[in-house]
Amino acid sequence: MTNTQVSLLQIDNYGPWTVTPEPRREADLQTLQSRLYADVSQFVGARDGYVFFTRFDNMIAVTNGLDIADHRLLQESVANRYPVTLSLGVATGTTPVLALEDATELLQDAGSAQDDSRREILGGRPIEAQHATADDVQIAHFDVVDATSEYTDALNAYDSFVEIEQTYAALMSHMRSRHDSLSFFVGGDNIIAVCPSLDRGAYSEAIDHVETSVDVDVRVGVGRGESAHAAGMDAKHALERCRADGHRVDLAWEST
Repeated sequence: MTNTQVSLLQIDNYGPWTVTPEPRREADLQTLQSRLYADVSQFVGARDGYVFFTRFDNMIAVTNGLDIADHRLLQESVANRYPVTLSLGVATGTTPVLALEDATELLQDAGSAQDDSRREILGGRPIEAQHATADDVQIAHFDVVDATSEYTDALNAYDSFVEIEQTYAALMSHMRSRHDSLSFFVGGDNIIAVCPSLDRGAYSEAIDHVETSVDVDVRVGVGRGESAHAAGMDAKHALERCRADGHRVDLAWEST
């Protein structure tokens, strides 16, 4: 059984800040968002977690292995280097969606995301080290079969992007509604899903759904681990085996 620790990172009062005292240049806002995401990703990644940018003003992280002190240090680092601050909600659950819902509720109970008086909230309870297990996190790494020949080298860049985004949307909604999983586009033709304990049949079903919905072939490698990094690396190696042998699904724990 998985026990995923999810942290919701929310920029405080970001909407009003972007238009105060007058609307800020879009290029400057995009630069701030991308730099903030890069710094947060580096901080969490150095502690074996994963961060996904979602809407940029809200980021979702898998933070198994990070404690409250780590989260507080992240808040301090951002406050010292940026004109905005972060509020963080931390929760765990047997599914990633359950954990995210609890983390979200922690922040919502503290006040609106656009409430100027709600600043640097830090709430929740991380997994204690003695309770962590080697199966706490399950990561699935999907990619599109023959994406370069089918899309990158065949279509213009924008139409290729549309095809990949449609694939992402189909997979994301299916994994959320059927399996309480959180899926994120991570560049190129790659999608990472943070999942509960799912079997081979669930992943085959997801692949069939994408093919039926948008006529795109995908494959997936799946790993388990005590942290997002450990599970994700196993998933990457499993995906490489899919590419080598032509299989659609590779579960790392069945290949070792």
